[in-house]
Amino acid sequence: MLILDGKIASQAVRNELRSRVASLVQAGKRRPHLAAILVGNNGASETYVASKVKNCEEIGFASSLIRMDEQVAETALLDQIRQLNADPAIDGILVQLPLPKQISEQKVIEAIDPAKDVDGFHPANVGKLVQGLPTFIPATPYGIMLMLEYFDIPTKGKHAVVIGRSNIVGRPMSILLSSNLPKGNCTVTLCHSHTPNLAEVCRSADIIVAALGKPGFVKANMVKPGAVIIDVGITRVTDPTAAKGFRIKGDVDYPEVSAVASAITPVPGGVGLMTIAGLLKNTLQAYEQRESE
Repeated sequence: MLILDGKIASQAVRNELRSRVASLVQAGKRRPHLAAILVGNNGASETYVASKVKNCEEIGFASSLIRMDEQVAETALLDQIRQLNADPAIDGILVQLPLPKQISEQKVIEAIDPAKDVDGFHPANVGKLVQGLPTFIPATPYGIMLMLEYFDIPTKGKHAVVIGRSNIVGRPMSILLSSNLPKGNCTVTLCHSHTPNLAEVCRSADIIVAALGKPGFVKANMVKPGAVIIDVGITRVTDPTAAKGFRIKGDVDYPEVSAVASAITPVPGGVGLMTIAGLLKNTLQAYEQRESE
């Protein structure tokens, strides 16, 4: 059984990006610059953003972290995004989700300049993705595709089941796996809460991508022997025995499923690290597009 180790695969991406940034600097060019906006002090969001900033530093990107109060008005956040859109020194913009209830996530997503939308959520970029045009791929699906490439997981002609239809993971993942790409060309079934006989559908899958946010949902009796399992779930589950008082759990029952799968991603240490790798590659792409204009 192959462990699809995100540490190894993401390190390969970071090494490639570090080398490319070093070449840019050596040629006297500026560094790619990623700006992140963090609203409030959600613990998980703090961790994610800190990791993104740290990764930028490690590969030589410039980065800016803009903190805004939990009670910030939607207009103030939109004004901040407009300032970053207009700043020629900024290549990529991300606003860490989720946002407080007084702010419309959709308005925020649509306010970001599509040319700086390194999360790949803007409708203009999603439309290009659907049509198979060059664009920014949402970071988590992009990271998963990079992982499939790194470990050379066969996908052509395989049946892939994606559990979860969010715009962040499930929908774009289903599009990528079904596209004519080196790690695409799957026949894809996109499942959700209204899918009948979900376990039966999963048992027919060569590849399962679990992205529904329910810890331990996918059990061994839902998995065909030899299937490849991609666990996107990352939920904090209270555990008094843990040093931090919680543990990170995926959507897959790892002890059970790892006994029947041919390959599986761990949680933590799997897809989460690849999400950051996808984000960094998008940021370099945004930089190169702006520099070539």
